[in-house]
Amino acid sequence: MKLLIARIKGFIRFKDLMGELVSRDLKLKYRRSVLGYLWSVLNPLFIMIIMAIVFSRMFHRGNISNFPVYLMSGQVMFNFMNLTTKGSIQSINGSASLLKKTYVPKYVFTVSKVFSGVIDCIFSMGALLVVMVFTHGEFSWRLLLFPAVLIQNFIFTLGLSLFLAATNVFFRDIQYIYNAVTTAWLYLTPMFYPLEALPETLQYLVSHYNPMYSYVSQFRCLTLPGFVPGGIGMIPLVAIGVVSAFVMLFIGLWTFLKTQDKFILYI
Repeated sequence: MKLLIARIKGFIRFKDLMGELVSRDLKLKYRRSVLGYLWSVLNPLFIMIIMAIVFSRMFHRGNISNFPVYLMSGQVMFNFMNLTTKGSIQSINGSASLLKKTYVPKYVFTVSKVFSGVIDCIFSMGALLVVMVFTHGEFSWRLLLFPAVLIQNFIFTLGLSLFLAATNVFFRDIQYIYNAVTTAWLYLTPMFYPLEALPETLQYLVSHYNPMYSYVSQFRCLTLPGFVPGGIGMIPLVAIGVVSAFVMLFIGLWTFLKTQDKFILYI
């Protein structure tokens, strides 16, 4: 308990540094961009339009009533995890010069990447609202529950980011392997097709053992009135999301704290 309290105090002590790192990430991302932060809304919007045109004709959409909102809801949740973890994987190696010169808690660099991803996710939520307006989507009080789903995804993504950042210090091939993993992960998460389009065995595996299916489906329940997640009930879906989040956080923290003292020898 004392160690936990010490970690929390250390986190609070370096909150200003973390804020500067988040600000730096956002400024670098949109540096020399004419539209600046507006791209955080336009980029997912353009991708959604292209994917909606292509995949709405390639796949049987089943009982999906508003395919653009269905697609965009999945993108918001999956892209947060995908883009954030890919940005975090180099967070330690990319900060080598600073880590060698002064003492800074190493997790600050990884956590700041995750918070940057949260800001981008909120911008993407703005793009989703635009899509809902133009497709005559139904706005409901349930949209106010968006933070509950995002927090689950945040905890899961934080744990995965810490794990990837730590392991990538010792095994640089992790970043390339992870690119292949996320490609397969994307297609095994019903983003642009209904779960029912998969074989029954695969339906069970995806709905019970793919955490991103839980977060994507929970969010779709908020944006698509009448949406019923296939293969599993809502309460088990939330339970899977919460358990997956904290298990991944434990794995990520344990791996990071266990190996962080050796980072300086490899970066």
